Amino acid sequence: MELRQLQYFVTVADEGGFARAAERLHIAQSAVSQQIRRLERALGLILFDRSTRHVRLSGAGERLLPEARAVLAAAERTRQIAADITTGADGVLRLGVIQTPAQRIYRVLNTLAHNAPRLQVRLKHLPLPERLAAVRTGALDAALVRARPPAPGLDLLPVWTDPLHAALPAGHPLAALPTLTLAQLAPLPLRLAPRENNPPFHDLITAALYETGTTPPPAPAFTTFQETLTAIAADPTPSWTVFYEVAALPRLPRLALRPLNAPALTTHLAVPPDPPTPALRHLLTALRQTP
Repeated sequence: MELRQLQYFVTVADEGGFARAAERLHIAQSAVSQQIRRLERALGLILFDRSTRHVRLSGAGERLLPEARAVLAAAERTRQIAADITTGADGVLRLGVIQTPAQRIYRVLNTLAHNAPRLQVRLKHLPLPERLAAVRTGALDAALVRARPPAPGLDLLPVWTDPLHAALPAGHPLAALPTLTLAQLAPLPLRLAPRENNPPFHDLITAALYETGTTPPPAPAFTTFQETLTAIAADPTPSWTVFYEVAALPRLPRLALRPLNAPALTTHLAVPPDPPTPALRHLLTALRQTP
């Protein structure tokens, strides 16, 4: 059974005859008759009563007619959706995500929904190595990543940059300054999370410190973010840590938070090196439009 045969069946039923159906379809009447006979053989049914001067639907034909219309309508809808996917007006975008300040991801999604209302977005939270691997295998269309991790086989497109913040005791003289530099902070012990926790961020900080020509003295171990901030505020020996904002900046007594003037943290979109799909182009536009 072919869609063409169903189309001929519906047209003959609508026109009430093979000749008028052939005229409407712009084909020979014999071709219409031939395809209807093939359809009847495939179904094992007689669809039209040909015993009268006018072609009429048989009982079986009358029952199958609405089903044939539904199949043709579904096929047309499938063709239309496929065309919309090709232009990016419809489809599914699978995106690996990270936590970002002030719910930036939701603002991006709102912009994307405004630009392409029928584009469906599937968000996936994965550890960094799995996120990048999923883009390589095609399980994700793209993934957001912080700093610039090694990503062989992928392109990393910068999408936004955020300042880093230093946390230090509120009573330290540096806390009186509105912004700080790594060179100013380097004489203080640095509580930096182990590299295995976040290699790209750890490498960003250590490389920036190396460029200043300074090495912070040994510091107590970084445990969790909250525990480390509490320890910096309470410890009589001054120390500091550096972090990026993923939610509202924390507030603790005896703790000062100051932005660093450098380095900044750049978030990239990891994508395959192929030309972007229409859905991915919509995402890139939304990322550029969202503050």
